[in-house]
Amino acid sequence: MKVYTSSGQVNGPRVSVLGTGVMGARMARNLAAAGLPLNVWNRTPERAAPLAKAGARVAPTVADAVRDADVVLTMLWDADTVEEVLRDADGAFAQGAVLLQTSTVGVDGAARLADVAAELGLRYVDAPVLGTKHPAEQGTLVVLASGPADTRAVLTPVLDAIGSRTVWLGEAGTASRLKLAANAFVLNVTAAIAESMAVAGALGLAPTAFLDAIHGGPMESPFVAAKGTLMAAGDYPLSFAVDSGIKDARFILAAAGDAAPLTAVTLELLATASAAGHGGDDIAALAHAVPQPRGAR
Repeated sequence: MKVYTSSGQVNGPRVSVLGTGVMGARMARNLAAAGLPLNVWNRTPERAAPLAKAGARVAPTVADAVRDADVVLTMLWDADTVEEVLRDADGAFAQGAVLLQTSTVGVDGAARLADVAAELGLRYVDAPVLGTKHPAEQGTLVVLASGPADTRAVLTPVLDAIGSRTVWLGEAGTASRLKLAANAFVLNVTAAIAESMAVAGALGLAPTAFLDAIHGGPMESPFVAAKGTLMAAGDYPLSFAVDSGIKDARFILAAAGDAAPLTAVTLELLATASAAGHGGDDIAALAHAVPQPRGAR
């Protein structure tokens, strides 16, 4: 990771991170570790407070957080939340500041936030990320970025700090469309893992027999192994929440319609898992929507 310091050879932009939940806090830590001047804000102040020890300044208000920032990074729940937070800071943004909008907000949400950014005098970059808690912690997210080419210079230090790779995709909104395609894969593959393990159990095998069979072969991947292991253990520490999956599946269906028949089924399974009390658990809790008998013949 390149480190930016006031006394070093490279000076970085001033950054404000709005939203310090599971993803935002980890992204902020990497920005601070890179030496970038950093303000952070969260609606629940207690969630932002630990970042002071990492070198960030914890702002009492969103307006205070964005004042003088060259880059305002948002990692919030949805477009309504992003818009509300940005409007709370109206009048405090620095001239020419870039809004690096990394939340997953869907196609319509991305278009609406482009209008909000223009109204507030911000240069808008639509930049949802691929990866969850662990890649955010390691600074290895893949950033899907779309927006004005003249923002790249100021954003490069920020993108270098939070991700391993940035894929630039043209005009703003393109990245949010590609993020939905990627999340369709994530959600549907997770449902498929749960189903294969359930089928193994229904046929009198240990559900883990499926994982054992694909180990080391072309069907295995780190993602499949990770989610399958959680399902086998019945333990779902949060990485990508079931309720977040529901939100994103609805975005996919609203934007793609009949092109996403598998996602329509997975949405029903996610809703079942959420209704069973797993809304805040990792999407591996889809196992509870596809019952998996235990034990082997």
